[in-house]
Amino acid sequence: MRRFARPTARLFRQRRCLAVFAALAGIAASMMGGTAAATPTDHPRGGDKPRVILMADPELDDQNTLIRYLLYSNEFNTQGLVYSSSGVHWAGDGAGTTWFVPGREYTRFGLNLFPCTSWRWKPGERFIDDAIGIYASVYPNLRAHAQGYPTPRELRSRILTGNIEFDGDISTDSPGSELIRRTLLDDRPGPVYLLTGAGQSTIARALKSIKDQYQGTPRWDAIYRKVSQKAIIQSFGDQDDTYANYIGPNWPDVRFRQMSTNVWGYGARGAVLPEDSGYLSAEWTKANVSDVGPLGGFYRVWGDGRQMVPGDIFDHFGFSGLTTEQLRAMGYVVWTPPQPKGSWISEGDTSIFMNLVDNGLRGHLDPSYGGWGGRNGPDTDPSGQPSTNYAASRWFGAAQQDFAARLKWTVTPKYSRANHEPTAEVSGPLNRTVARGQSVVLNGLTRDPDGDRLASTWWQYTDADTYPGTVTLTQSSQAHRSTAKFHVPQDAAPGQTIHLILQTTDNGSLTSYQRVVLTVTD
Repeated sequence: MRRFARPTARLFRQRRCLAVFAALAGIAASMMGGTAAATPTDHPRGGDKPRVILMADPELDDQNTLIRYLLYSNEFNTQGLVYSSSGVHWAGDGAGTTWFVPGREYTRFGLNLFPCTSWRWKPGERFIDDAIGIYASVYPNLRAHAQGYPTPRELRSRILTGNIEFDGDISTDSPGSELIRRTLLDDRPGPVYLLTGAGQSTIARALKSIKDQYQGTPRWDAIYRKVSQKAIIQSFGDQDDTYANYIGPNWPDVRFRQMSTNVWGYGARGAVLPEDSGYLSAEWTKANVSDVGPLGGFYRVWGDGRQMVPGDIFDHFGFSGLTTEQLRAMGYVVWTPPQPKGSWISEGDTSIFMNLVDNGLRGHLDPSYGGWGGRNGPDTDPSGQPSTNYAASRWFGAAQQDFAARLKWTVTPKYSRANHEPTAEVSGPLNRTVARGQSVVLNGLTRDPDGDRLASTWWQYTDADTYPGTVTLTQSSQAHRSTAKFHVPQDAAPGQTIHLILQTTDNGSLTSYQRVVLTVTD
């Protein structure tokens, strides 16, 4: 293992808190009765891809999230990959200007390391550039397994710097904020997903620039409506308080989706289902991630001998074989206990894009729908208790299997030698209206591109329903056809919804879905 710089009190006194501590996610079918209901813009396989601007700070979990994002980048229209600041990572202006925000980590854990000129940010930080460089080396193999992967050149051209100088500072424009401003003002239809695993200062600055330019002019009302209808912020928390301080008060109609969940983060061991704990183990991670090509090797794991920022007292993850007490004696702030070498650390921000993955769950359409990235409310866990963790953990095993399969694509040049996800399709509209007492038949067709055997079932996603009861499903299967029949309950009220999901899994454990949303009418 590469030796880390050992932090010392003298180092902190002399260099205070330089950012780096360098001193420191043909159907044969019909539905009897029911009509199509209005639906938001969808992106079925082969259709329009969601427009995305992804923002990240140099936390190790952002690097891991970026790796997973790149494996699914064929499903997104990536407009930007933007270096961004947060309350725990900011670069400074290079001129020695100091910055302080009360309550940040440089004032906690018994620390007194302020005011700072930068915080946990390596000079010349380029982890996004490095990830795209590695992506370039596996791009030919990825193309063999799925259409639509962006070229390395295209992704490189999308890398920009956002508002990275100071935590929560929205006083100046940046290349990243200008990209967001231009994208929100362009005339292309459909939403723009602003995905941030960092703070929201780059987004806030873009919105401030728009308001500063148009407020008080005849165009302001139209511009406000356009931007508010277009922007969807999906964020892991409010990591620099700029949503609370600027975006919410000034742009209250911009949709904000809170995507934070323990399942993908440093607290995953206390959040995943017991049967899925193996996906966090050193054995599974080594076999399915770390040892699988250069992109897997770039993925941060416990005891890998690396730090994002040399000398960072909060990043003790590269060590192995040391106790909490030993790490603290070396000057490290141990805020999560050491784990076995090679095991999962975190992908804390992966939830920000997982509901955009085109797996048939359509979680992007409404935050209450739920999907691989979780849901905006609790799901009832196997013990019968409401749990916000379960809203994400119920999908974790399927998501990890899919991740492992895509990593294998990166080292497999022939399509026939890898596994690929099946498809689940339902005939007719996926959003329909039904009447109380109506007999409904849903016919689905499942396929597997590799000819694998499939196991398929229909189930009711009661947590996403607004109808508070359950329906009795009668299921039948023949070859790749799966049919579900039920009667709409007589006690269902007009406007209430019932979510039914066709789920299919191949014998390599890859799973796809198709969700049908039924809305009850008079």
